[in-house]
Amino acid sequence: MLVQQTSKLKDEILKLKKEKGVVILAHNYQIPDVQDVADFTGDSLGLSRQAAKVKEKIILFCGVHFMAETAAIICPEKKILLPDLEAGCSLSDSITVNELRNWKKQHPDAIVVGYVNTSAEIKAELDYCCTSSNAVNVVKSISKDKEILFLPDMFLGSYVAKMTGRKNMHIWAGECHVHAGITPEDITKKLDSMEDTEFIIHPECGCTTPIMYDVADGSFDDKKVSILSTEGMLKHVNESKSKNFVVATETGILYRMKQQNPDKTFIPASDKAECQYMKMITLEKVYDALINEKNIVTVPKEIANKARLAINRMLEIS
Repeated sequence: MLVQQTSKLKDEILKLKKEKGVVILAHNYQIPDVQDVADFTGDSLGLSRQAAKVKEKIILFCGVHFMAETAAIICPEKKILLPDLEAGCSLSDSITVNELRNWKKQHPDAIVVGYVNTSAEIKAELDYCCTSSNAVNVVKSISKDKEILFLPDMFLGSYVAKMTGRKNMHIWAGECHVHAGITPEDITKKLDSMEDTEFIIHPECGCTTPIMYDVADGSFDDKKVSILSTEGMLKHVNESKSKNFVVATETGILYRMKQQNPDKTFIPASDKAECQYMKMITLEKVYDALINEKNIVTVPKEIANKARLAINRMLEIS
């Protein structure tokens, strides 16, 4: 009965979005049912870019609040809907705008680089925005004699500092509760349990820094290790000849990996790596937001204009 109800609701959503001229975007970490009704699935920045490209004027963004804000900043002429306005982000919440302003006062000549997983208010205070896939190149583009304030993710920041050799980088002590909870012990157990296994890891993970040192000292010589963004992970597993993968990021991404690669095996580094905010988006909430065109996400013009400068700089750097 539940399967029939779910199938019927999906059909209603697909019919409604066509009638209303709505594009549904779903993040890689959304539940499978939500991914199934989406027109596009991807990472937060890729989806915002998609929102700007499509001709439709209403975007239903199945993700968390900062993602819908980013879409609203990139395409201010469109109506951005979020199925649940309470869907937040522990990483985005780890720094407030007042904390950032005080930090900037302590380092008045520093260049401020912020991860895309931040609120619009925070983005308006940045010099550069970055994603996990271009954070290293963004930092490399900044003169070596310039101090850098990197926020809010300490694991991504540590990874970038290591990869660039930057000694004048100050890193905010924020974290994503999901990624921080994945431990090296989780990973070692899974890797030891299978042969011919590749290990792919998101740079937000709490285990990234120790893993990088383990890679450097040869601890993973018999395993292939790749540190990649969510979209980088998907591309990598599609192209790889390996058959088994241990994946260190939010478990929602495994659904798309399995869909695209039915002959390969994907094991989560931790079964507990689930974001409760992403999982707040349900089919029922998607239907409700769609039929009532409710939960509109807007960003004040002054904040959006400032934030757009940092986002555009990010988009110029691959």
